[in-house]
Amino acid sequence: MTILIDQPELVGEEEKKVLVEENGLVLDGGFLAPETNSFGQTFRAYDAESQRQAGVENFYRINHISQTYDFVQRMREDYGKLDKVEMSIWDCCELLNDVVDESDPDLDEPQIEHLLQTAEAIRKDYPNEDWLHLTGLIHGTTKKIPKYFLRFRILVHYFVSEKIVLSDLGKVLLHPSFGELRQWAVVGDTYPLGCAFDESIVHHKYFKENPDYHNPAYNTKYGVYSEGCGLNNVLMSWGHDDYMYLVAKENGTTLPSASLFIIRYHSFYSLHKSGSYKHLMNEEDAENLKWLQIFNKYDLYSKSKVRIDVEKVKPYYLALIEKYFPAKLRW
Repeated sequence: MTILIDQPELVGEEEKKVLVEENGLVLDGGFLAPETNSFGQTFRAYDAESQRQAGVENFYRINHISQTYDFVQRMREDYGKLDKVEMSIWDCCELLNDVVDESDPDLDEPQIEHLLQTAEAIRKDYPNEDWLHLTGLIHGTTKKIPKYFLRFRILVHYFVSEKIVLSDLGKVLLHPSFGELRQWAVVGDTYPLGCAFDESIVHHKYFKENPDYHNPAYNTKYGVYSEGCGLNNVLMSWGHDDYMYLVAKENGTTLPSASLFIIRYHSFYSLHKSGSYKHLMNEEDAENLKWLQIFNKYDLYSKSKVRIDVEKVKPYYLALIEKYFPAKLRW
């Protein structure tokens, strides 16, 4: 089913510089953005001296060396089968209580807190766009999830059959011998593979150690693509964005195309912040990008210490999930 949505009206750059009040900047819809993150630094300050900066940079070093065209093809083939487990959207959200994103210099709170902060901020300013509220909730729900659940299902069967106490399962699932995906293959800024790595990508210098950087088939402006081919035909670095897009699409979600675009490209900062790779976009991408730019103000600036009463807002989001998704999804 196709859902039609009105396109947002975007103001010009000169109109975005509006009233600064109480150490915050008022954004679209009256949203008040703080000037500093949880660590007292400006947002996305990857070169700032913060307590997480060294870890974040090391994350991107590994990410940029390891994310190759061939690697992403293998990941999409494997996870595109959606044969890991069946669970609801909310079940997936609740699994994020113990996850802190190592790629994020602005946030040290569990991911479910960030998801609800984003969703509630959007809900306040865009009360009639319920699809956008739900997009805020689910945009990051697949961080560090798929192989965790695969192993959980196997281990429960094993421990029950062997009459072993299950209370220590959590410790076992974190063990490296179980092969769970590393964070560099799950989170962080995303970017196209199969063409040149744009210099606007954070910590670009580490791409020089990526095999694709020296491959003449992949290191030109267009690489394996063509002008206006559409982002849907572009292979992106593998992570929770592309995986959640596959889960939503293949499970028959009725969310509009703008929502799927946001889910898939919300970490594509070199596009929606720096304006790179627009030569690969088609007309539909250009329209959906308007919504993504609105969404990312909330995704980025709602990372705060304001706590959300999960039980209070839970019924609202459960109703939205029921509206746009089946009860159980294949992951």
